Amino acid sequence: MSSALLSVNGLDAGYGESRVLFGLSLDIHEGEVVTLLGRNGMGKTTTIHSIIGIVTPTAGDIRFAGAAVERLPAYAIARRGIGLVPEGRQIFPNLSVRENLVATATRTTSNGWDVERVLKLFPPLRERMSSWGNLLSGGEQQMLAIGRALLTNPRLLILDEATEGLAPLVRAHIWNVIAEIKATGMSILIVDKNVEALTRIADRHYVLERGRVVWSGTSAALAADGEIKTRYLGV
Repeated sequence: MSSALLSVNGLDAGYGESRVLFGLSLDIHEGEVVTLLGRNGMGKTTTIHSIIGIVTPTAGDIRFAGAAVERLPAYAIARRGIGLVPEGRQIFPNLSVRENLVATATRTTSNGWDVERVLKLFPPLRERMSSWGNLLSGGEQQMLAIGRALLTNPRLLILDEATEGLAPLVRAHIWNVIAEIKATGMSILIVDKNVEALTRIADRHYVLERGRVVWSGTSAALAADGEIKTRYLGV
């Protein structure tokens, strides 16, 4: 396999005196969908925050597209091509849907993401373009958060709990959208609790326990390993 688009090696990180990650390593190749799995509090979001520059690692290195990024500020990492759909959506409540979408958008290429392409993925947003963000339903806010990230035209899209708290029909739509994004060849890193859906869409998985990778493998291997799912994922 070719060199990884994202490579995380021996990562230690935490918050103040509290250490959360212990020698964590993972990689994502071009066009792959990879997941971070584990119970709450095991270090999944801290891993994401380290990758995107919110948390500065105390040891280890992070390379994106061959370049070291672990000491760069978050805005510089984003400009290199990492888009985040954060836990809790974090849209701008007092901006319209259109303003939310274009606020951080980058110039598109002939085959890139633009507003019209996002609206084709999320038709409910088309009727809400002038509505303020805080007037949207939870599902519409999640669609907006994903659309906003896509409009940065990332090489790697990270989704942190993108289906949490959504109605079943909206969750199903989000999973279908992620499958469509995967079909474009974009690399994706997902944190989510829906193991069944993840094994249908993802290529590989990393299971975290107390800040360490305790298992990694393909969707087929995870689906067949009942002990891992019961012991570390509670399913």
